[in-house]
Amino acid sequence: MSTTELAWFKSSYSGSSGDDCVEVAIAEQAVHVRDSKDVSRPAFAVGREGWRSFVRFVDHA
Repeated sequence: MSTTELAWFKSSYSGSSGDDCVEVAIAEQAVHVRDSKDVSRPAFAVGREGWRSFVRFVDHA
């Protein structure tokens, strides 16, 4: 699946001022992450379990 076919979204914590934000797209096997200010740059993908671990860590930080 190409990254242009993914449904990208920003966190509800992201402001509307265009500051530093990332967008994510959840696919069957991975979570894709990209820079919302420059979507022409390559995205990267993280396995779903790795993403869950990351979110749990951030949520408790």
